[in-house]
Amino acid sequence: MWRWWRPPACSPPPPTGRGRPSPGSRTARETRARGVRFGFRRLLSSLVKTESFRASLDKQPHEVATMFDGVARRYDLTNTVLTGGQDRYWRWATRRALALRPGERVLDLAAGTGVSTTEFAKSGAWCVAVDFSQGMLAQGRFRGVPMVAADGMALPFADNVFDAVTINYGLRNIVDPDVALREMLRVTKPGGRLVVAEFSTPTFEPYRTVYRAFVTKLLPRVAGVVSSNPDAYEYLAESIQAWPDQPELAERIAGAGWSQVRWRNLSGGAVALHRGYKLG
Repeated sequence: MWRWWRPPACSPPPPTGRGRPSPGSRTARETRARGVRFGFRRLLSSLVKTESFRASLDKQPHEVATMFDGVARRYDLTNTVLTGGQDRYWRWATRRALALRPGERVLDLAAGTGVSTTEFAKSGAWCVAVDFSQGMLAQGRFRGVPMVAADGMALPFADNVFDAVTINYGLRNIVDPDVALREMLRVTKPGGRLVVAEFSTPTFEPYRTVYRAFVTKLLPRVAGVVSSNPDAYEYLAESIQAWPDQPELAERIAGAGWSQVRWRNLSGGAVALHRGYKLG
């Protein structure tokens, strides 16, 4: 069941993004252009590294990208093990929420190895995978979907080009999620939609207690056996705990300019899908 977000009686104005270049400025265009170019030197150095590495919760882009480069080799396998296979159901549910049609253009942001992009392409839509971890994109090259290396806060696309945009378990890893939400709005056509799939807050108190214990204690231990960069899953556990709950995230999405924002809980609220539309 989808739940509506409704604004409070007196809402503060959405953030203006002061201090960051406007999407159409020369600085922003140059940033996007740099993002598209693959840094093969950093990619090769990351592939020969064997030491484990994790980003800090201030989420500096180079740290987060390097961390995901380190988990790329076993990323999809680790996700399936840690979720007990529910990751496949969550991708299917996200595709249903997007309601894609053949021929539509879809942006899959923070796509990692492209496993989600492949799922969305089953609809017949044209889907592009975008991620700022070049190691993750390189690991998924065999999937045969279009891939672009770029920062979610400075997307290398023109205004109003996508029928739908989605970001799956990646908004939490961007240093300024509000800027990313506005960038996704910019590249979406009027009438287009957004679906955010993200870890969230279970709604049933006993389950919430068990879930938090799993995330903070058991998840890093299991990742230590399966993952190619187990320290990264300590960051994952901490970032999930620090992430806003369903109503707060809905408010932030609406504050970025999206309309008719609703959410739906999956797996008892451990994951939530938030959907919104670009009107006008």
